[in-house]
Amino acid sequence: MQQVPALHIDGVTLNQSLAIIEYLEETRPEPPLLPSDPKKRAQVRMICDNIVSGIQPLQNLHVLQKVGEKKLEWAQHFITRGFQALEKILENTAGRFCVGDQVTIADLCLVPQVTNAERFNLDIAPYPTISRINKSLLQLPAFQVSHPSCQPDTPEDLRA
Repeated sequence: MQQVPALHIDGVTLNQSLAIIEYLEETRPEPPLLPSDPKKRAQVRMICDNIVSGIQPLQNLHVLQKVGEKKLEWAQHFITRGFQALEKILENTAGRFCVGDQVTIADLCLVPQVTNAERFNLDIAPYPTISRINKSLLQLPAFQVSHPSCQPDTPEDLRA
């Protein structure tokens, strides 16, 4: 599909974020990114699906190119719609992070989506839980060094 990410590891090439993350979780389980409790694991997967299936694909470059001049309005609409639903979910699942106080795969999905919201000039103030969790995550060194604005191939105008 000519999309990123892709990871070549252990003799296999994987694409799509969740497939990569789940493979890493299964083959390198420390620290765990899924809770041991089945209900909490389901909540993590539900949050991930809301983000990676319901919000993020609508902001992919090839989609925005098809939308044309209204790409900002388009992106803001679908992020807003997704964040309204996500905020309600997180009000019931969050502790310090998306599901309780353990960093999970849901948190790995949330931070890049908040970055997208900021990229499209969306005010995230109406989403206090999303905002609080994102701020907590950005305090962690792993999230700081992996932030999109810190990557070597990030365009100059988007760098930290």
